[in-house]
Amino acid sequence: MIGLAGTPVLTTERLVLRAPEAGDWPAFHGFLASDRGQFVRTGDYDLSNTWRGFCHVIGHWVARGFGMFVFHAKGDATPLGATGPWFPETWPEREIGWSVWNAGAEGKGFAFEAACAARDFAYQTLGWTSAVSYVAEGNARSRALALRLGAVVDPDAPSIGAPPCLVFRHPAPDSRRTA
Repeated sequence: MIGLAGTPVLTTERLVLRAPEAGDWPAFHGFLASDRGQFVRTGDYDLSNTWRGFCHVIGHWVARGFGMFVFHAKGDATPLGATGPWFPETWPEREIGWSVWNAGAEGKGFAFEAACAARDFAYQTLGWTSAVSYVAEGNARSRALALRLGAVVDPDAPSIGAPPCLVFRHPAPDSRRTA
């Protein structure tokens, strides 16, 4: 299986964050096909759009030189979700995005741990000085995670989506908290 050569691997206390690979397709597909994927996919589930979305996650690394990391527990390569710096051509601002693909991984702090590492990577390695997270208004779990990360709603920031997402502004690199 061919992977994305030269992409970084990040580690945290419990997790490994790596570039997406073809073998992640079943986990990504299962997530978007489930009700849990409703805030990530556009509209009803569609296999064709899901495949395009998966290829978008991989291709973002090629086009931008950074992208979503797939995270899994140390010692177990089962993909739990994705998080990372994200900036498609039509996005108004650079984002730290996330999704938890595996329902069994919810509520254990994995997304928080992974998103902290991804945000640190964006600030320290990519040199970002600002980041937002776009969260669908009804996505209570992502709202809670954004707040836990120290992000606050920025009502003046341009949004994405229809209806527009809430825009959570992350603290600047020198003022963020990680607890």
